Amino acid sequence: MSTGSTSDTWISCTRPNPAARLRLFCLPYAGGGSTAFSSWQRQLPAQVELCALKLPGREARMREPPFDRLTPLVQALATGIAPWLTKPFVLYGHSLGALVSFEVTRELRRRRAPLPRHLLVSGRRPPHMQPGPEPLHGASDQALVAWLRRVGGTPDEVLREPELLAMILPVLRADISVNEAEPFVEEDPLECPISVFGGLADERASRAELEAWRRHTRGPFGVEMFPGGHFFLQSAREPFLRSLSAHLEDVLRDLPA
Repeated sequence: MSTGSTSDTWISCTRPNPAARLRLFCLPYAGGGSTAFSSWQRQLPAQVELCALKLPGREARMREPPFDRLTPLVQALATGIAPWLTKPFVLYGHSLGALVSFEVTRELRRRRAPLPRHLLVSGRRPPHMQPGPEPLHGASDQALVAWLRRVGGTPDEVLREPELLAMILPVLRADISVNEAEPFVEEDPLECPISVFGGLADERASRAELEAWRRHTRGPFGVEMFPGGHFFLQSAREPFLRSLSAHLEDVLRDLPA
């Protein structure tokens, strides 16, 4: 695999930027895919190359079974992105993606591989806490659809279409299992900074709960809240992407010339 290509098994890089000094790896929320980030590149700093992670069970990998446990997914991801760690990089994940990006960072540390310059997470309580106010693992189809309607992020026309739901729900169930099934294992805090983003009306992650990510880093830490609920990154897209870009600019300034 050549990192000059637009994509490989794990990476979707729709706008390759060979001159980039920094890569941003983005991990999706439960049931989501790499296309959630496809329009972000234009609003990021010019020296950043956006690399969205492609997970099994969706989009171009729809025929592959999705992972339903955290550890195998994290190990596969750490292997899959290894050829792309030739430049400084940042990891970002929303909701389930926040947990996976954190665990991928710890797996890279165990492998003595390059580590992110900054970990950016949003929309999820820290890994040592329960992921939400109620467990979703084992919920009925009706309960999952009701939850999707409540948190937003999924068009109503999709939720009303049985054939589309039949495609979405198995992947969502697998992702929920990844998010909920494995107990957290304590390790030393990370050295890289952690910045956390949240929605002011998100029932699954209050500001106080997001502040608890602080225990997982020895580096700088911050929390920023935006109008909206769990999918504030859609409803407050512009201010969120401005803040994300500002964090990336900070990383770029700290890179060697």
